[in-house]
Amino acid sequence: MSSLQDMVGVSSQPVKNEVEKGAIRKFAEAIGDKDPVYRDEEAAKKAGFPAIPVPPTFSRTFDYGEIPGLEMPKAGLIHGEQRFTYHKPIYAGDVVFCSRKLLKVRESSGRLGSMTFYMFEAEVRNSAGELLLVENLTVIRTGGAK
Repeated sequence: MSSLQDMVGVSSQPVKNEVEKGAIRKFAEAIGDKDPVYRDEEAAKKAGFPAIPVPPTFSRTFDYGEIPGLEMPKAGLIHGEQRFTYHKPIYAGDVVFCSRKLLKVRESSGRLGSMTFYMFEAEVRNSAGELLLVENLTVIRTGGAK
């Protein structure tokens, strides 16, 4: 079995995601955003969009695939920091390809015990390979790496 440091730089294979109007609407409802551009194509066009745009942070709903060999628990993780850098807009009807890479792993000990910090970078690209979005995410695992 490889160490966590051996996993740094390893990426998931890009996963195809189809951006659907219904998913955008449900996401906007879930976050309490009442802007009609996320629900109605005419409202989106009237606001200057070619189609219904995705709300900020909608990319969290995409499938980024699994990083081979990196096993993370399904529960008990703490959301650390998150940053989104948008390069081009994403709209309903788009097909995007999403992947995630482990950038860094850091272990630390404190009064609450050991913690492992996982820093990820995710990319969303269109079918032409153009970069649409980069997401940086830190996840904290208490109890150290297993």
